[in-house]
Amino acid sequence: MAPKDKNAQPEPKVLLGRPKNNLKLGLVGLPNVGKSTTFNLLSKQCVPAENFPFCTISKSKILMKQSFQVQFKLILFKRLPLVPDERFDHLCKVFAPKKEISATLTIFDIAGLVRGAHKGEGLGNAFLSHIDAVDGILHVVRAFEDDEIIHTDGEVNPVNDLDTINQELILKDLDKVTKAIAEVDKVYQRNMKIKSKKEELDTLVKVKEQLETNKWISQGSWKSNEIPYINEYNFLTAKPIVYLVNLSENDFVRQKNKWLAKIAKWVQENNPGPIIPYSAQFEQSLEAFPTEEARQSYLKDKNAASSKIAKIITSGYHELQLIHYFTCGPDEVRCWTIRNGTKAPQAAGRTKRDNTAYSGAMNNTCRKEYVVNDGDIIFFKFNVTNSKK
Repeated sequence: MAPKDKNAQPEPKVLLGRPKNNLKLGLVGLPNVGKSTTFNLLSKQCVPAENFPFCTISKSKILMKQSFQVQFKLILFKRLPLVPDERFDHLCKVFAPKKEISATLTIFDIAGLVRGAHKGEGLGNAFLSHIDAVDGILHVVRAFEDDEIIHTDGEVNPVNDLDTINQELILKDLDKVTKAIAEVDKVYQRNMKIKSKKEELDTLVKVKEQLETNKWISQGSWKSNEIPYINEYNFLTAKPIVYLVNLSENDFVRQKNKWLAKIAKWVQENNPGPIIPYSAQFEQSLEAFPTEEARQSYLKDKNAASSKIAKIITSGYHELQLIHYFTCGPDEVRCWTIRNGTKAPQAAGRTKRDNTAYSGAMNNTCRKEYVVNDGDIIFFKFNVTNSKK
């Protein structure tokens, strides 16, 4: 065996998911768990939050200006909240620019899923197709008791709710991959010399085996040549996930809830991901105060409890493998969003050979192979010449 080249560059990490920077998150969960209320808090947008299943279904024409309509007259609400970044705030203070452009993240409020959604129950096919359109999942789990808010199963049991959503997404992917295997195999049988079809078929079979063990695709071990095939099919269980556990205000303030340990155990055993306990009720109370001074006064009596909205946004952001770099000047300070591992020319949106990135974070000059780091301040130089007419 030939000795390893000490100067050889490590193979870049290949990520599951579509290779783009304008990625989207979707709020997912059963009906009446607090998705629309959470969406309102994240986006500061008023979307109906009512005590009946599928309240996100609407025929209201007034709302059409802020959303788009899809099959079954279903309104899928969309908003771009600002992504908190203290570095951006600091740069704005230093440069005092004419224009400040923060990063945003697109979030969708997806109507509640029910058991049997993968078979079309409760308009399940439409709702699952909306999850298909996003790149990451914010799974809202109800862990609060409220007799006035109906639970679709008649009782609050977040572990059962987790099981329901988990099974529906796995079964939907299993149905999709089974059909895909049949189609790809047909093509391959007609011409077995097509190497790419053999690779695709083998990858899909491996995906099916993963799903049949009741595990998400994102938890599998995949080779770099398998990733593009998986990404092409945009499987639901290949998406990153953050669990948002919606507590009562009282439980959130005292930092105790009988379900938290059971939820953590389920997540660890079934599909690991970040868990953020929060309270939509508590966040609504904070939003009701007209001034920051009144808000801080309220928090003093709440056992050091604080808002989790910023953490929810940044956690979703990081799970999508998104990072920031900055461009700064007297005219504009802008926070740019790119996927982790992006090189300087792609970050600039240019591919010119003489592209040079000056990284303020490292205080040096880097060439086009430079991989942008989170927090870099970059000035791009391009060799622009005036063409003679």
